[in-house]
Amino acid sequence: MYANKRSWSFTGALGVLGAGFLFIRIAAPVLGPIPLMAMRVLLAGLCLLVCALVTRTRLEWRSYWRHYLVIGIINAALPFTLIGIAELSLPSGLAALLNATTPLFGVLTAVLWMKETMTLKKIVGLLLGFLGVSILVGWSSIPFSLELLFSVGASLAAAASYGIASVYIKVTLGNKVSSLATSTCSQFFAALFLVPLALVVSPIHIPAPSVLLAVAALALLCTAVTLLLYIWLIAHAGPTKTLMVTFLAPIFGIFWGMLFLKEAFTLSSFIGLVIILVGAGLVTDLLFRRNPRRINQQLSDQKQKSLEGIPN
Repeated sequence: MYANKRSWSFTGALGVLGAGFLFIRIAAPVLGPIPLMAMRVLLAGLCLLVCALVTRTRLEWRSYWRHYLVIGIINAALPFTLIGIAELSLPSGLAALLNATTPLFGVLTAVLWMKETMTLKKIVGLLLGFLGVSILVGWSSIPFSLELLFSVGASLAAAASYGIASVYIKVTLGNKVSSLATSTCSQFFAALFLVPLALVVSPIHIPAPSVLLAVAALALLCTAVTLLLYIWLIAHAGPTKTLMVTFLAPIFGIFWGMLFLKEAFTLSSFIGLVIILVGAGLVTDLLFRRNPRRINQQLSDQKQKSLEGIPN
């Protein structure tokens, strides 16, 4: 019964993670990226705050507000908005595929900032990851244009922001505060950053009820609920299985885009996805592991990366 509960939680996390790209694709062209993401982080923050109060989780915002502010910007406000900008023109499936490069940027940041060793396996993984991106863009059925380059660049910049944030969280907070506290406070500080901007940026169009439902689903299901499932999975399913959510979510992102938006899934998309995931698996040591105990300890650090790779 308990194992079944973990399986359903794992599947649920995958499903709602991938669906975020769908909801962004629906709502961003109507509301605009900044107003959409301002509503997302504010609603998600309120939902997480309720959970924190119910579970009596100490937020400790007075002690760590500066770090929460930085995390809120580089792990929520900035990447969320960049993905919203990208999906003004990119299909949701392609945006999901590009976000799979997050672990690559995380490893690069760790090497440059924390002086982690750049092993041959990491180098191969990075080269494969960016080869996959080249295939996705170069062989895409979307006509090549400056708009395409800008949108792809925005998606990759969002992934880089997530990667930098994951290392920042590890370096500054570590295990000092709970993942729920970090997630809750960072969402509110992201709102503090985005809401004033949203007040001076008018929505592109008047939203229909379906768009408002997409906003609610994006904020509550794809941000707040996903975070709670992610934290629960770390505690009950282990960090290795939980990290797989980040790797497999793009597949669900593609599926939802095909199902609801009639997006095409081409051979180049499949090849690019496989190459990117193999590269990400190499740089994070999920593939060809030599020392399982050591790797499991490294993956335990994901406990403080609640929003990493969750760009819904």
